[in-house]
Amino acid sequence: MERDSQLELYEIIADRLKEAHTTVRTLQVPEGVRMALTRKLLVVTAVAKHDLADAARRLDRLMKDLDEGRFPEDD
Repeated sequence: MERDSQLELYEIIADRLKEAHTTVRTLQVPEGVRMALTRKLLVVTAVAKHDLADAARRLDRLMKDLDEGRFPEDD
């Protein structure tokens, strides 16, 4: 039963990561900002391989920052 819930959570995180990548790809921001955001998404993806709950928290925080217009500085 726990394995089923883990799979469901993984599917949810995967779908949200896809949406987040689409959001980042369509943002009208300098390329350096887009690259920084993409790196953050890659970190979330890597974390998801080991800790789905932490990945979900990180993704929530990143998407909240995007929704509120807080972007990393351009490299």
